[in-house]
Parts: sequence; C-alpha cells; structure tokens
Amino acid sequence: MASPSPSKGGPSAGHMIVRTLEEHGVERVYVVPGESYLEVLDGLHDSSIQTVVCRHEGGAAYMAEADGKMSTVPGVAMVTRGPGAANAHVGLHTAWQDSTPMVLFVGLIPFEHREKEAFQEFDPKAWFDTGAKRVMVLDHPERASEIVAEAMFAANSGRPGPVVVGLPEDVIRQAHEDLVHPQIPVATGGMTVEDWKALRSALEVSERPLFVFGGNDWTHETADDFTRWLEAHNLPAAAEWRCEGTVPFGSPSYVGPLGYGRPAFTQTLLDDSDLLVFVGTVPGDVITDGFTVRQNWDKSNFIVAIDPALRGRSGPVSHQIVAKPEPFVRDLVRMDLPVQDSWRKWTNQLRQEQVAFSTAPDPTPGEGQARMATLMGGLVERLEDDAMVTFGAGEHTNWAHRYFPTNGYASMLSARNGSMGYSIPSAVAASLRYPDRQVISIAGDGEFLMNGQELATAAQYGAHPLVVVMDNQEYGTIRTHQENHYPGRISGTQMVNPDFAVLAEAFGGTGIRVERDADVPAALDAAFAVLDEGRFALIHLIVEQRIKAY
Repeated sequence: MASPSPSKGGPSAGHMIVRTLEEHGVERVYVVPGESYLEVLDGLHDSSIQTVVCRHEGGAAYMAEADGKMSTVPGVAMVTRGPGAANAHVGLHTAWQDSTPMVLFVGLIPFEHREKEAFQEFDPKAWFDTGAKRVMVLDHPERASEIVAEAMFAANSGRPGPVVVGLPEDVIRQAHEDLVHPQIPVATGGMTVEDWKALRSALEVSERPLFVFGGNDWTHETADDFTRWLEAHNLPAAAEWRCEGTVPFGSPSYVGPLGYGRPAFTQTLLDDSDLLVFVGTVPGDVITDGFTVRQNWDKSNFIVAIDPALRGRSGPVSHQIVAKPEPFVRDLVRMDLPVQDSWRKWTNQLRQEQVAFSTAPDPTPGEGQARMATLMGGLVERLEDDAMVTFGAGEHTNWAHRYFPTNGYASMLSARNGSMGYSIPSAVAASLRYPDRQVISIAGDGEFLMNGQELATAAQYGAHPLVVVMDNQEYGTIRTHQENHYPGRISGTQMVNPDFAVLAEAFGGTGIRVERDADVPAALDAAFAVLDEGRFALIHLIVEQRIKAY
C-alpha cells in the first residue's frame, strides 16, 4: 500500500524526523503509538530504526533512558499527547537526575486547535520546562530535521539530560525540502596545562587520595583506560550510587560504592581521604549523606565535570576541571607518577574491606523459607564475565549493589532518582542492545508490578532477561523507615501479591515459583537453561515477610 505522505515538495516533516534520527545513529525507538504522530510512525515503517512497541508510556520512557545510559547516542521514546505525555514524565525525571541523554517526542494537537482545550491538549513547555534541558515544539515543517539535530545535540552537550520535542499532528504531515541537517558536534572540554599540573601536584603530596567515578558520560574505552591507570598507580576508586562497573568489580583499585546501602567502611571514606577527585559526577545529596559529609572541607578536592554550574554539588570546591570523562582520562593516562607506599597501604586496606563485604553468600540451601542470600550465591557463580544487572528501587536492590559482579561500564542499570518500576523496562532495553549477554533483573514485588507488563514487549522482540522477583509482600524500604519513625504502627506498606510465575507464563516466558530454600539451585538451573534458548525466565522467590499487618 502506498504511503499517504505528501509527495509534492518533498517528504513530510514526520518522515524527515525519522531520516534525521537515522543519520544520528539511532538504532531503535521505544513507542506507545498515538494518532497524534501517525506520520512519524509511517516514516518508521521503511526505516532501518527498529520500532519497539511498549505497553505503557512509563515503560517506553524508562527503556529510552536505559538505552541512553548504554550508548553515546541519546535514547529515544515517542508517545502521544496529554495522558501519554503524563505517563512518560517518570522517565524524564529519571533522565534529569541521572544525567542521561534522552529525547522524548510527544505528538500534539493540530496547530490551529491550540488554546481551545482540544482533546488531550496540554502545554508541553509548562509541563516539562523545569525537568528537561530543552522543550521544543515543531511549528514549521521546514525545521523538522534541524530541530531533531538540535534535540540530539542538547541531550548530549554539557551535562547530559532529557530533551522534549512536541510534534503537532498537522505540521508533521506537511511536505518540505529533502535536506537532512548535519549532526552538531558536542564540545567535551579537557584538562588545561594548569589543570594537569595542579592535579599532579595534589597527588604527589597526598597520602590517602580517592577517585570517585559516576555519571553516564563514559565510553567503554575510557572506562578501561581509567582502570588501567588507577591499577598501575595503586590508587583507589569508589563508585557513585548505582554507577558500579565503570571500574570493574574485580579490579584491585575498586573499593566499593558510596550512597544508600553503602558498606560500613565507606561511611567515613570521604572524610578519611586527604584528596578527592570526582570524575563524571559531583559530591551530591546521596554521596554526601544529605549534604552533611565534608561541609567544612580543608582538604584538596577536584571535580571533573563538563557542567560549569556544578549543579547538585555539596561543599567547597578546590579546583574544577571542565571536561567530560573521555578527554580527562586521555590526559590523565599521560601522568606517570611514582607510586607511594602510602597509596599501596591505603588502597589495599580499602580493597580488602570491599572484598570481604562483596563476597557472595554461600549458595548451599538451608531449611525452610526461600532466602535471597541463597539465590544470590547461586546466581553469582553462574554469571559470565560480561553479565549485566538492572533494578529499580527498594530493599531488594541492596543484594545487587553488594554482590553482583559488574565488570564494565554500563553493566549496572538503575535509577539514581530512586524511581520504582525501572527494573523490567531497563532489562528489556539491555537485552535488545546486547542480545548475547546475560541480563539479570532484580525486582521487588511492588517494583515489578509497576511495569511488569513490559515482559510482553520482551516476548514480542526476543529480549531474554532473567527476572528475579523478591516477594516479601510489602514496600520494604518504606516499611523500614516506618519502623524507625513510627515503631509498631505499620500502615500503608503491606500487599497481597499475585503469582508472578504464572504472570510470566502468560506473557510468553517461563515462570518458576520458589517457596523453599532447597528448591533455589534447581530453579536457577532451569532459568539459565531458558535463557540459553533465547527466552526470558522469571523466578518468583517468596521470602519471609516481617510481621504481617494487612
């Protein structure tokens, strides 16, 4: 059937949007379809870009955000106006706080219907302006390619983040000249000679230096070069919360995560060091325990960040290096320093603490109720070196933080804004991008139910993660806070759950229900066999609930 797109005067604006995304290297877009942007969907029909049809706009936005974490190309989601845009907002907030490059295209009402309270009308700039780097609306069809190029540039430039592009349905149907706007190069900054000398001088006099890495602005090669330089100099590096893997789990320089759920020995790590170098991140809220750590800094600290505003940072700054990680590391590896005995002692001490903290539990099952410790012990010993983990928010995430061996950049995908519902969409995105890698998603029961329907998307497109649902029949993190502040008064945190294994079967995968600890090893064997067949599996692990209070 011939395309209904206009032929006179060139391709439609909607088709030019797709052409420009192709030129920018976009491999897939995550969509929930809507009549407001049918012209773009038509352009995707014959495109090299894979169109992944999702079940909820929040799931689509999370998948795009996760894709942006794994690539130098911004993740792309497409949703319709009004309710669709509202549902996608959660992914935008995640991209904003996690500094993830992402572009959200939103279909809009026709241009001539504005400000009449037309069906599903809303003001995208009023809704999104405080939570996106830019909000643009395509009002002139001849600017379609230009605005896409500008959106992709804005998402990646400076501190990465989300960009929203509104697409009025009548404008995107109009034809114009067939001319694709070229990509706009992103400035990456770098160390000046003065920066390089200052950092070298600071390291030379430091006895207990610490590098802290984070953010989503790395490449695999940059992460590898950074790790080799740290190891060659016996220098330690800690991970920003939910950024583990940039320096691999097994590296002798990796000394653990900072932030919520951190090991006890890192509680005072920022104070115990005499030189801090933050790379790709800033000492923000979570790293500094609510802006309380090192408020009166009398010690040298460097922040390597491309954002000159240093948004979100806590405390004074000795020196900022305006650079993304790649040019910084490119110049850092040229810095050959004599290794100090104090560095060896300091790094080895911290590393030993981290190894003791992160050694996987004994996988031998015990009596009675299924235990997450048994599952994690058995899971870790079955993982390949390049395995990936995804998770959302909740107490179940502590198991992944502590024990999962993240051995490369972007091998841990999570939401640093603490957003629930992220585990399954991000696992789908990871499995589609890396079909030959093991992708494990650790989900809580409440967290899974927010976007678990995206397993239907996994089945449709051949994504095959292993999903572990830790079912304790409660919103565990909130209950813990409740116990601390309102002891004995459990309210609003308890749940009665469905059979998640049956849900997995309904969605087209294999579901395995585990209630007894003795059944954990067989469940893991069965689940990994399913993964080897290219299908997804779900282990419904029913763990002990604290005192029931329905």
